[in-house]
Order: sequence, then C-alpha cells, then structure tokens
Amino acid sequence: MKWILWSLGLLLCVLILLSFGVGRYPVPADTVVSILAAQIFPISAHWTPETEAVVLGIRLPRIFAAILVGAALSISGASYQGLFRNPMVSPGILGVSAGASLGAALAILLGYGMLGIQTLAFVWGLLAVGATWLIGNTLGKRGDPVLIMVLAGIIIGTLFTAFVSLVKFVADPYNTLPTITFWLMGSLASVDIPDLWLASPPILLGLGILIAFGWTLNVLCFGDEEAKALGLETGRLRFAIIFCATLVTAAAVAIAGIIGLVGLIVPHLARMLVGPDHRVLLPASALMGASFLLLVDNLARALFEVEIPLGIVTSILGAPFFLYLLSRSRKGWN
Repeated sequence: MKWILWSLGLLLCVLILLSFGVGRYPVPADTVVSILAAQIFPISAHWTPETEAVVLGIRLPRIFAAILVGAALSISGASYQGLFRNPMVSPGILGVSAGASLGAALAILLGYGMLGIQTLAFVWGLLAVGATWLIGNTLGKRGDPVLIMVLAGIIIGTLFTAFVSLVKFVADPYNTLPTITFWLMGSLASVDIPDLWLASPPILLGLGILIAFGWTLNVLCFGDEEAKALGLETGRLRFAIIFCATLVTAAAVAIAGIIGLVGLIVPHLARMLVGPDHRVLLPASALMGASFLLLVDNLARALFEVEIPLGIVTSILGAPFFLYLLSRSRKGWN
C-alpha cells in the first residue's frame, strides 16, 4: 500500500504545480518553479513583479488552504465513519458545521473583520460539538452510545441552523445578508498568509494524531465489547478521536466556510482504493482530499468568468456520487 500513498503524494505535487498557472492570469510552470526557487536560492528575476505577486500573494496561500481544508475534511470524515460504523456520516454530523456557521454569521452581523469571523466560527464549532458530547454522554448510558451521539448531533445541528436562519432574518438585506450567504457557500478567495498561520497548527496537529489512531479505529470498528476485551478504554479513545476530528473540521470551516460532501465522498473513494484499514485509509483520505479540493478550486475559478463558490461545485459533483452509493447499498459497506 505504500506505493499507493507515494502515488497520491506525487499526484498532489503535480496538481500543486499546475494550480499556480490556473486562473485569469496564466503563469507558465517554469516561471512558477523559478519564482518559488528564488525564495530560497539567489536567482535573477526574469518575470514581472505582477507575476510574482500573483504567485506568492494570491495563489500560494489559496493552494495551501485548499490542501489543508481538503485533508482536514476528508480525514475527519473517514474517522467519523469508522468510529460510528456508518458510511453516511460526514464531518458535520456532530454539529460542528452548524456551530461554525452560527459563529461566522454572528461575527458578520456584529461587523467583525475576517479574524473575528474565523475566531467565532472556530469557537462556536467546538461549542456545538461540546453540547453534542454532553448530551450524548449523559443519555448514552440508557442505550447505544454511538446512536445517541449521532442523534444528539442532529438535534444540535438543527438547532444551530435555526439560529443561523434567525441571524439572516434580522441582518441588513443589502449589506450584511449577502456577506453571510456568500460565506455559507464556502470559498478560498479571501484566504491569505495570516489565515494559514492561524489554521495550520490545529489542522496539522489533528491530522497527525488521527493518523496515529489508525490501529485504534480498526479495533473500535468491531464494537465497544471487542475493544474493551483488548484492553482499550473506549470512552476516552472515542473522546480523543472526536475532539481531534472536530478540531481540524472547525479550523477548516473557519477559513473556508461550509464546503459540503468532501468529508463524505473522499473517504469512500479512498476506501475503494486502499481498503478499510485505517492505518492506510486515513493518510490516503488526507492526500486524496487535498487533491480533490485543489482540483475543485481550480474548476471553480477557471470554468467561468465569475468564480463559483466551492460549496456549489462540491454539491454538484457529490449528487451523482450519492446515487452511486445507493446502487452499492445492497452489497454492504466494505
């Protein structure tokens, strides 16, 4: 399986290089390589300052944001699907997306800047999952803890979504409401280097910990009784995995908005490619998610003169995939 991971890494590198040249201002690949190399080695500039500004100031942060967000959503989706033993689970199942949406909507309504929007989105995403965990942990003693946790997430997500609608209802329909609506559609257009410095630590930390939990997820997939028989403390491990998956999802949503279906589609594609072993599935999901969102972002800003929000593109691509999953449902989840 290592060769598959290396191949996915190579594919991502190729997409990164090609993505620098995609857009209304085309840049040749050799010029991109020269500009990037000039940041390390003393190379005489044979390009214009405008070209360097486009590569380093606009496309570089956007490309790395797509990589971070795609990897975060995909690995959290794979982790949730394994933990809850449900192939239809996505990163927003515990309410993190709805909570982040409410935080961002409140920040926009109050007139905060981009930093305030991202901070409140991150904090409210964590608060939503915290409320879900509290409800699930309290009521889970009376039944299946996994099922009750998912149901609690649906309840919290519905409640927070209603609050988002309330914020949109009271917002200024000419200035504030369009900003909230556009943010909820998901986009990487406004991401800059400071945003990456803020989002990278929690995402990279969560990615590393989740990948390290690969064997643990394999055991938890068999159920709590089997995991306890092997000496695992299922409650603490489930909390750690949920916390890390929520951390990376909240950080990703905070800088990119709501980008649906990435955390649902990519883990299935990775599972078809490498199998159900989470020790390989999780890094494969991260690499495929990064490549997938990078490709989608290129399509969003290259297909039409006006950039399409990422959430729209991923939803259009995800609908046929849902039909494919429905056709496979009789064969089971492997």
